[in-house]
Order: sequence, then C-alpha cells, then structure tokens
Amino acid sequence: MRGVAERLGVSTMSMYTYVPGKAELLDLMLDGIYQRMPREPLADLPWRERVVEVAARNRELYRLHPWAVKVSTSRPPLGPGLITKYEHELGAFLGLGLDDVAIDSALTLVLDFVRSTALAAAESEAAQRDSATTDEQWWHTNAPLLAEVFDPAEYPNAARIGAAAGAEHRAAHSPDHAYEFGLDRILDGLAALIDG
Repeated sequence: MRGVAERLGVSTMSMYTYVPGKAELLDLMLDGIYQRMPREPLADLPWRERVVEVAARNRELYRLHPWAVKVSTSRPPLGPGLITKYEHELGAFLGLGLDDVAIDSALTLVLDFVRSTALAAAESEAAQRDSATTDEQWWHTNAPLLAEVFDPAEYPNAARIGAAAGAEHRAAHSPDHAYEFGLDRILDGLAALIDG
C-alpha cells in the first residue's frame, strides 16, 4: 500500500479510503491486467491452436507481470477482467463434445500448468539476478562440491540422465523446455479425452 501511495503521490492512509487493504488492491490489480490481456478470436482455429493461444497469452501475462504469479487465485477477483478472460478462454474448448465440467477442468489444467511454469521461470530469473551468475556459471562453480558428494556409481541413472539434461539445457532446468514439453503432453492428453 505504501509503494502504491508513493507512486501516486498520496499518503498511505488515504489509500484506505479506496481499498480496505493489500489483498483487495492485488485483486483490483490482477483484474485490471486480466481486462487488458490481448484476445485473439479463437473460433476459426483448430482446437489445439486455440489452447496454445490461451496458454501463450497467459504465459506472456506472467512474463510482463511476474508479481501476478504469486497472487492466489483460489478465490479469484470477481471483476470484469476475470469474467471477460474466463469467457474468452472457455472458447478454446467449445464444440469439442466435452461437457461443461470437463471444459472447465481442461481450461483449469492448462492455466495451472502455465502458472506453475511461469513461477519456475520467475524463480530461475530471480536466482540468476540475486546471485549475479547464470545457471551455467553456478553449476560450474559448484561442480567440485557435486563431485565430492555425488557418486555416479551409486546413482548411475541420475548421473547419466542428469548429465544429458544438463548438457541439453546448459542448466539443471530450462523453463522454456519445461513449458514446451509440458504443453505438448497436455495437448496429447486432452486429445485422448476429446477423441475418446
């Protein structure tokens, strides 16, 4: 509340005449960014492209507003932004033979997946920013410690698979790869539901 008040050039206490507290302010902010999300028409696209579009728009929202990924939406802000967003995103699953609960569940699956990968990306960026080192530099620096405590003979699968993934991603984890790999698997799973 203090930070917003400073940016607006008003006293912190005056903020409370507009919103009761931080939780309500975050709800208003979240609903505001939902309202401003770009919404491309989905109706003429194949269903997979519709879902990819919804996922990409949400991923971009979290990239532009990383604070939003940490705001709980278990009780979402019930404003015009949320309702507009929900109505639009449901369109990705309409006309596929799914019942209403399955449509809501499919959308929730996609949105939860995007949010979790956005949180992992934000954490990765924060770790690099806070340590002033890239993941590759961090692993290089910590390689001697890893070699000291990790016996590849005792953990052959972890050694082989971890080395292959690390070489591929140049880090222990690639948020971009996790997003692309995961979204493809979700689409495959949804295809089985839709076709079944």
